[in-house]
Amino acid sequence: MPLRKGRIHDSGALCVPADAAAQRALHPRTCARLRDAGAARRPTDSPLARRYTIRMLEKLPEVIGQALQGVRAGLDNIVFNTLGMREGLGSIELASMAFADHAPLPQRCTADGEGVSPPLQWSGLPVGTTSLLLIVEDADSPTPNPLVHAIVVDLEPQSGALAEGAIPSQGNEGAEGLHVGRNSALQAAWLPPDPPPGHGVHRYAFQLFALASRPEFSETPGRDEVVDGLREHAVASGLLVGTHERSDGLIRIPDAVPPGGSAIAG
Repeated sequence: MPLRKGRIHDSGALCVPADAAAQRALHPRTCARLRDAGAARRPTDSPLARRYTIRMLEKLPEVIGQALQGVRAGLDNIVFNTLGMREGLGSIELASMAFADHAPLPQRCTADGEGVSPPLQWSGLPVGTTSLLLIVEDADSPTPNPLVHAIVVDLEPQSGALAEGAIPSQGNEGAEGLHVGRNSALQAAWLPPDPPPGHGVHRYAFQLFALASRPEFSETPGRDEVVDGLREHAVASGLLVGTHERSDGLIRIPDAVPPGGSAIAG
C-alpha cells in the first residue's frame, strides 16, 4: 500500500495510506486528525502536543497499524547504539526474573495488564562505578526516534536490582527515593508498552549504564539530558530486550486517567 509521510509534532514522521479506498476504511475523524498532524510544520516542545501525539499512536486503527509495519525507529537508534562510544565500553550483565532476552514481557508489565515495571537485576559492574542509569526505549515505535518508556538516574550500584513496580506508574507509587526522569509522555513514570494494534512485535530495550562519576541531573531529566551525561560519564553498559505485540485490534481504554496523565501508547 503506498504511503506518504506527515510530520507529527516531536514524535516524528507518521505515515498514512495514500490509497483512497484504505482511507475510506477509517473513521472520517481519524483521517482528518492524521492529515492535520501531517500538516504540522516543525516539532514543538508543547507538553499538550506531545501527549496528543502519543494518544494518536494509541488510537490508530488496526488497518493503519498494519500499513505502518515497516515504519520503525530501529534498534540502531536506541541510546545503547548511538552514544558513539561502543569501542572499549565495558559490559554489564542485565537480566530479569520476569522475562528472557528477546522474549515477551509479562502481560502485567504492559498496558494490557496492571502496567507495572518489570524486575531487573545486574552484575559485572566495573570497579569505580559511582552510579547507574536506566533508560527503556521502544525500538519499533512508528517514529524516527524510539519512544522513551522510562528513565531512572542515580541508581546505587550496590543495590544489584530493581524490584517489580519500583518505577512509579498509574496506580502504583513505586519505590521510595527513586530518581525518575521523563518518558515520552512527559511523565516521571513507567510508560507501559501499548503498541498500535496490527503493527507487529515491538522490542523494548532496557539499557543500563555504569557511570564513573555522578553528574548532577535535574529533578526529572529527559532523554537529551541523560544522553549528554552518558557521553561524559558512562564506562560500561548492558542491554536486555523484552517484546510485546497487540495484534487483536483491541485498543485498551483506561478506566481512569490521573491528573495530568493521558491515554498513551508505544
